[in-house]
Amino acid sequence: MDDTFELYDLKVSIEKIQGRCTCDHGTGDYFELKGGKIELPAGKSFCLYALQSAIPLLPAKQRPLHPNDWMQTDSRVVCPDPLCGVVMLIHRENARTLKHSDVSAVELEKPESPQD
Repeated sequence: MDDTFELYDLKVSIEKIQGRCTCDHGTGDYFELKGGKIELPAGKSFCLYALQSAIPLLPAKQRPLHPNDWMQTDSRVVCPDPLCGVVMLIHRENARTLKHSDVSAVELEKPESPQD
């Protein structure tokens, strides 16, 4: 059995700032999620508290969804600091093919062979 599956790469960017961001973010700042790894542009940082508000949504946003699922249409998340007002946009990029054996130590069960 083939152990591949697809996940979308995600780009989470600062869409707007409606308050005072004390983490020095600017509109357009971003991080990317590729497979299970977060990447930042060289020399950039991302606020831990803003990141924590996005993290619960990211695994679902990486996966194919039913067209009527709210996760398909809702793509904005806000920083939990009410005075900060950072609004982030989660954007799907290209689909990436991964292998179960490369991302999990748990072996897949082999399908039973048909009886003769």
